[in-house]
Amino acid sequence: MLFTRSLGACLLVLTSTALAAPAELLQERDTACTNGPATRNCWKDGYSVATNSDTKFPDTGVTRSYNFEVTRKTMSPDGVPREMQVFNGQYPGPQITADWGDTIQVTIKNSLPNNGTSIHWHGLRQLHSNQMDGTNGITECPIAPGQSKTYTFKATAYGTSWYHSHYSVQYADGLVGPIKINGPTTSNYDIDLGVLPLTDWFDIPVFTILASRPAGPPKSQSILVNGTGVTGGVGTYSKTTLTAGKKHKLGFVNTGINQYIHVSLDGHPFTVVAADFVPIKPYTTTSLVISVGQRYDVIINANQPSGNYWLRTGTGGGRCDGPNTKAANNDTQGAIFSYTGAPAGNPTSSSSTLSTGCLDEANIVPYVSTTVPGPSVAPTLLDLTLDQTAGVFWKVNGQAMDISWKTPTLSYVLNSTYALPANDNGLTITGTGWTFWLIQNNTPLPHPIHLHGHDFWVVGEGSGSGAGATLKLDNPSRRDTHGAAAGGYLIIAFPADNPGAWLMHCHIPFHISGGLGVQFLERPDEIVGSLGDLSGYTSGCSTWGTYQDAIDGFSQGDSGLKRRSIRAQ
Repeated sequence: MLFTRSLGACLLVLTSTALAAPAELLQERDTACTNGPATRNCWKDGYSVATNSDTKFPDTGVTRSYNFEVTRKTMSPDGVPREMQVFNGQYPGPQITADWGDTIQVTIKNSLPNNGTSIHWHGLRQLHSNQMDGTNGITECPIAPGQSKTYTFKATAYGTSWYHSHYSVQYADGLVGPIKINGPTTSNYDIDLGVLPLTDWFDIPVFTILASRPAGPPKSQSILVNGTGVTGGVGTYSKTTLTAGKKHKLGFVNTGINQYIHVSLDGHPFTVVAADFVPIKPYTTTSLVISVGQRYDVIINANQPSGNYWLRTGTGGGRCDGPNTKAANNDTQGAIFSYTGAPAGNPTSSSSTLSTGCLDEANIVPYVSTTVPGPSVAPTLLDLTLDQTAGVFWKVNGQAMDISWKTPTLSYVLNSTYALPANDNGLTITGTGWTFWLIQNNTPLPHPIHLHGHDFWVVGEGSGSGAGATLKLDNPSRRDTHGAAAGGYLIIAFPADNPGAWLMHCHIPFHISGGLGVQFLERPDEIVGSLGDLSGYTSGCSTWGTYQDAIDGFSQGDSGLKRRSIRAQ
């Protein structure tokens, strides 16, 4: 395998022995097995939690279609009114629901007067559909005002996730929504409660915050649960109903902007059954830590006296998000869980202490076991640094990412050009073996690292330098978002089994706004042949190009992935 690195003016070529991708494990096959309250490990047609979805997934022949319109609207999620950008006039946007193996088709109409948009389907693998990843400047041009785009892709995995804008900081101003892909589960339950989004929230539009170019991370005013919360006695609490004696499945997702979110439910421990889109061996905990972009599926047993119970949220305090973090916000009454028939009113339940710090859950053991083959050379270094000499820039190997909306990476690929401009932070991977990457975080803040197009295996992490670290190769944690600790390191591995142009970045908008990302140009000579119809790509770039060229003095402002154009407001 060859890794071609173009993070500077010249190319660095590294060689590695090609290694086989993970083989599918023996499945628990029982065609008579039906998914139900006592058999949630089953699915249907021989598929179960033991199926390795990398190599095998259902093909239902069913298409789930949705139509979303992006508009401006004044709303008051925490009781404070402010202008937002939303899907179909609501926040969060409508839930996308499908079964494992369905095709999902979503038509987005951009009715914003002066913004483009692009919508990313977080955690969806986009196998052979790279042009549907929704990453403007890499896999598409933005959708111009007044235009529409239809995204079509397969649900090759199952569990909880979300969709969000990847243009500017639009998602921080409201362009988010939940995704629920039905499939098997590693623990039994009776009732599926769906998805519960969590987010830190700013009462000032994030476009305005970024325009002020703050030197440090700004402080949010509240934490929202399912799009609502209470600040200073104003606002409303989200409410969820529990049925006594039943077990309930619930998906938590941090759709946030800047903060790790800690969450617990008074008197009700969580049995954790999935991390991101990965089914795991169940474990029980009284609280969870969820970084931006992460998801957890949990089982809640309603075995307490009938009544109302607080769902508690906190940010972890300390330097998780910089010195401006609201450290006292470590035991907030975030939402209400009520048993059927319980009297109205706020809970009086007692809390358990939330953990502190910017952590990742340590008990993530994938249900489908993988032995990662050891690398033949040292992992490729990705050195994260903060440069504040002329603004705030987050750099990887000395280069802040800065893509072009008019010339996405796929345009280079279509022209058979695989050497990208230095500020595109491109890393070209050839061959079909495993790749290993050492993310060295030489910055004062942690970064939740998210990879598009793949899950990755966490084969190493810790404080200080990761050079020469011993790798965990026997069934390590697997997910698509994981933290790189401040002053520490994260070593990830994944097989090059999905040709495409894939972004890997810190999911905190303020950080990718300042350039903290790279992109993998994976098996570039195979990308075009794997994509099928590209007419939507070419027409979208044509309409965006016409729009952008008509604006005098047009400027993206920064990386192009998480900020605004000159006419954003």
